[in-house]
Parts: sequence; C-alpha cells; structure tokens
Amino acid sequence: MIHVGTDIVSIERIVRMKRRYGDRFLNRFLYPEEIASAKSDASLAGLWAGKEALSKALGCGIGEQLTFHDMRIVKTPKGAPEAVFSPEAVQRFGIQEHSVSITHDGGFAVAVAVVVRPPRHRKDTQ
Repeated sequence: MIHVGTDIVSIERIVRMKRRYGDRFLNRFLYPEEIASAKSDASLAGLWAGKEALSKALGCGIGEQLTFHDMRIVKTPKGAPEAVFSPEAVQRFGIQEHSVSITHDGGFAVAVAVVVRPPRHRKDTQ
C-alpha cells in the first residue's frame, strides 16, 4: 500500500529552538553529517519537516515506535533529498520503497513523503 505524509514548519521556529538549545537541539533530531550538510536555517527546517513527513507516512509520527534517529536524510549526487532508514525501522514497518521531497520559501519549510508498505503489515497491530 502507498502511504503519504506531509509536514510544514516555520523556519523561525527552528531558529528559536537552535538559539535556545544550541547543539543539544540539533543533535536531538539530526545526525552529525546532516548538520554538516545543512547550509542554512531553511535547510535545517527542511530536514525537520522531511523526517516528520516520513514518520506520518509510516502512520506513527515521531515517538516511541520511530525516533528522529531511525532515519537520515542525505542528498543524492544531483542534490535531491533521499531518506535512509535504519534496518530496524525497515523491518518494523515493512518499508518497501520510499521518497521524500522538501522545499522552503516564504519563511516555511514543507515536505511530502511517500512510503510503500505491504497491506496490513504484521507490526501494525502491535
């Protein structure tokens, strides 16, 4: 089955959190290589929105079943975002295919994610 998730975040919200909590905030939701690849606050907000959209496509959001560190967003050689899930997340959710798109403009970052999973994956009922 195909599942879609979306998220929008104010770039200013990310700026405030970064100002208030510094590296602790960034390390809470990003891997070091993601932090290094983010060229701006808009990019950081895009990574946040991307991970939130992926979690929504999996039907659980960020929390007990899926953490920010169960997935990374990297760039393809052409600069497009690409999600990489932990092996545990792939198995837990039965992820077969996935895609994420991120954009930012007008003070907001928006992401849309698509995840393909088998119908009624056995872990869904647990």
